[in-house]
Amino acid sequence: MSYPKPEFRPVSYSRVTLTELMIPAYANFGGKIHGGILLSLMDKAAYAAASKHAGNYCVTVSVDGVNFLQPVEVGELVSLLASVNYVGRTSLLVGIKVIAEDVRSGTVKHTNTSYFTMVAKEDNGQPTPVPGLGLETLEDTRRFVEAIKRRELKDRYRMEFDNAVSALAVPRELHLLAHERCQIMY
Repeated sequence: MSYPKPEFRPVSYSRVTLTELMIPAYANFGGKIHGGILLSLMDKAAYAAASKHAGNYCVTVSVDGVNFLQPVEVGELVSLLASVNYVGRTSLLVGIKVIAEDVRSGTVKHTNTSYFTMVAKEDNGQPTPVPGLGLETLEDTRRFVEAIKRRELKDRYRMEFDNAVSALAVPRELHLLAHERCQIMY
């Protein structure tokens, strides 16, 4: 039996924490945890938070702000703290904070903050509306407003970049290569 979706769900409803022990199989040749492993874990956390809020299957549409601030070591516990920061009609922006803890020393470090845009889907694969977001704290409100600003900047960048690329004339721009580490070989 399915129940109707509520009109609004609070941010706290979507909050999830995924914690996983970093094992040697996750390490790269340098002995640090692969960025791809961390991205996969972030995608799972984003899915969990978005799907909880939406009450539907959700898919990843884009990922913003994946900067690896500090390396993650084998043996550390990695926790991904995720919640829905913003909702559109069918989309959700999930903020994820990644922290790694050395359980022997108790040292905790912030390694990433990323933003995943997800879209809720019906069983037939079509986008479906999601409940609105109940902002419970000033921090929830700040994150919602920040998401609006992030979207505005992203849209403006995409438009400016597309305009710059369509107007690009390579011969006119060759001066940009003067101090770069490249050599034209044609």
